[in-house]
Amino acid sequence: MRFVFSRRFYILIAFGLVPLSLSWTFTPLRWLVLVYDAALVAVAIFDYLSSRKQASELMVSRSFNKRFAIGDPTRVSIKVENPTSSDVRLRLKDEYPDKLILLEGREADFVVPAKSEAEFYYDLVPPKRGHYDFGRVAIRILSRLGLVWCQSLAGDEQSVKVYPNMRRAREMELKALGAQSYLAIQRRSVRRGEGREFESMRDYVRGDEMRHISWTATARRSKLITRQYQIERDQTIIIAIDGGRLMTGRINNETKFDTAIHASLALMSAAARGGDNCGLMVFGRRVKRFLPPKKGIEHIDAVLEALHDVEPELIEPSYARAFQFVASSTKKRAFVVILTDLVDKDSSRELINSLKLLRPRHLPLVVTIGDRDLNATVSEVPEDIKQVFVQSAAEEIIRQRESALRYVETLGGLALDVTANTLAPRLLETYLRVKERGMI
Repeated sequence: MRFVFSRRFYILIAFGLVPLSLSWTFTPLRWLVLVYDAALVAVAIFDYLSSRKQASELMVSRSFNKRFAIGDPTRVSIKVENPTSSDVRLRLKDEYPDKLILLEGREADFVVPAKSEAEFYYDLVPPKRGHYDFGRVAIRILSRLGLVWCQSLAGDEQSVKVYPNMRRAREMELKALGAQSYLAIQRRSVRRGEGREFESMRDYVRGDEMRHISWTATARRSKLITRQYQIERDQTIIIAIDGGRLMTGRINNETKFDTAIHASLALMSAAARGGDNCGLMVFGRRVKRFLPPKKGIEHIDAVLEALHDVEPELIEPSYARAFQFVASSTKKRAFVVILTDLVDKDSSRELINSLKLLRPRHLPLVVTIGDRDLNATVSEVPEDIKQVFVQSAAEEIIRQRESALRYVETLGGLALDVTANTLAPRLLETYLRVKERGMI
């Protein structure tokens, strides 16, 4: 049925029931009520037929105030244009993706004046990245006589993309580096006497390193002259995110993979402020995504586009393939950040053996995202034999992780074992420390 009866119709039907109660003593009233009801239904159908054209003339469109980002409320706007010469009362209901979280009602009841337009708003929060589909907007228009609501579908179906939350990544950066993050990076990028990029000459000051004295300039000027260096800009950073089985684990209502994505975006933002080029790779058994090192807003947009629909898989990652790809595609020395997780000896052994593909040309940083519950399990006092075995297994996993990370450091790399909450700040601190010491 393309229409439904309105409240006015049912009230008029109810009026017909009053004389029907008297029909026990006066039989012709029954026929009178029957004729009345039939006539009312006929008028309602006529009302629908004469009003449905008006419904088809309405123009309905959907728009969004910004692109969708995981965990970020986005306003959906439904605009209704009425080109007809009479006011229209309507009800509408938008067909939004059921996997998105609705913050308030998606239904509205309002009047659109003639030759005018009206808008209705509601907010949605995406819980995950990926593709989502909006259906058409269902509308009901009150007929001219007010006896029926004319039903139809308006507007177009739409497909939207949900991206990682760049605002959240920048908040991570600000929280880790302070409100003056840009100044902090710039200040720490021009510390005198450090870095490898020559900046200028100046008079010797007590405390300067002897190796920075320019003896030719000293001989020319008959006084000690020191070379001043700054930390190199336009250095290369490669972020490699593990998209394998262990990164599907959930912490704080999100996967470790999503936690790694937002920490990576925070690092990319900080690297751009520090004048460095940053690339990104997602790998499982093979390389799923790769963006060569660049900087700038367009590069960040390209990274968001590449990450909006990639998901971890229940497979073991191939570190050898991933690191071989980095070694073959990046000839310039790079700071390679590997965001992963380790549990057993086999995965640790493969990671350690594969790191030889990066050394000594590149500087690897292996970051393992630990399970906070695992550490909590070890610190609790066991109450029964089952908890004793659980703690024993947890301690063995922690021991293997620590052993693997220590071996990474013996190979000349860097290692961090962090929780989801400390991943971004520890990662950014390590990046700045590496730049300060001229390790790249």
